[in-house]
Amino acid sequence: MPTAIAVTGADLALPPQDERTLPAAVLADLDRQPLERSLAAVQTLLDQYGHLIVLYSRAVPAVVEQRLHTIRSLLESDRIALFRPDLPPLGVAVLARQLRQLASCDLGPGVLASAGRLLTHYIHAGALLGSVARLDRVPVVGLKSHARSWVPGAQFGVLAHPQPQLIRATPETVLPGPEFGTWLLVARGQLQSDWVTDALAPAWKVQGLRETTLPAESADWWGTGKAIEFCAYLPDLSVLYQLVASVRQSVCHWCGIDVIGDRCVFCSATPPAASELTARSARALTAGG
Repeated sequence: MPTAIAVTGADLALPPQDERTLPAAVLADLDRQPLERSLAAVQTLLDQYGHLIVLYSRAVPAVVEQRLHTIRSLLESDRIALFRPDLPPLGVAVLARQLRQLASCDLGPGVLASAGRLLTHYIHAGALLGSVARLDRVPVVGLKSHARSWVPGAQFGVLAHPQPQLIRATPETVLPGPEFGTWLLVARGQLQSDWVTDALAPAWKVQGLRETTLPAESADWWGTGKAIEFCAYLPDLSVLYQLVASVRQSVCHWCGIDVIGDRCVFCSATPPAASELTARSARALTAGG
């Protein structure tokens, strides 16, 4: 059965990219509804799908993250993966949709959960901002940038991922973009500008452009509601699958599921050190003798 992909708000459940994209499970209002209701909702997903991957942004209220960990602990389940990628909210929504695409393929839950970390590297996420005075999530923003943000009419292009960048946005000045073909998703907030569609998109040579609503958490993440958030991503399922399938799989030594990368997203175990493996092999040989 396919693995369930969940997000913490309906605005993070983007429309399907293709006919194979599975619907997202929305765990909304975790900070406002009774714990029993949240537990029942997650248990239902586990009963229906077997495994659950929950994606949420770093701008999610602390009480929501605490509730997720509480649910996982109370259910005593190693079939729940909690994944908080280092992406702005729109980037989290895009990544969740990519995993929803891959969930229709013959990938085990451990590989699918690990794929989230892999695919994050191929996402270019940023925003056009009217002010960076309250932006503290992108390390390139310093005191000089804060001062410049008070200039009337100033707009700033900020790339949060993969490499933080900050520029003064003009028709001739754009951020460095991906070196491979992508689509661009744009979410407009309380800022009037065509810079993203008229300057950035052509410079990045995007193959397609779509617009969506700005996630509710974006204003907190960027420090202002005067923003136009954007995210360049790989849209094709065949390309996504090829990327994931090309990575060597291994078996998590703790929970026993197939994974890619150096950490199991379900149990958080990392591969044992080489010295520990040598010691295990020696003990096994001794026991066998």
